Amino acid sequence: MSRLTITLNDNLHQALKETAARQGRSINKIIEESLVLRGIKPIDTARELVARARLRAGMTEESALQLALGETHATRGG
Repeated sequence: MSRLTITLNDNLHQALKETAARQGRSINKIIEESLVLRGIKPIDTARELVARARLRAGMTEESALQLALGETHATRGG
């Protein structure tokens, strides 16, 4: 498992610690779940999602990938 150091402002850090204590969960777990909720997923998960969508839509791998890239780009405001 990888380690990461982040810098938070004091108020946010305190709120995170309080939330973890109140929920009986670790700060690490809260951050991991937050990343997943924001759509941050391993590349294998993204590839699996594209493969399933491609099969359901009857698309080629290339056309499915281009569609996924286009949608991602549009969503990110680029």
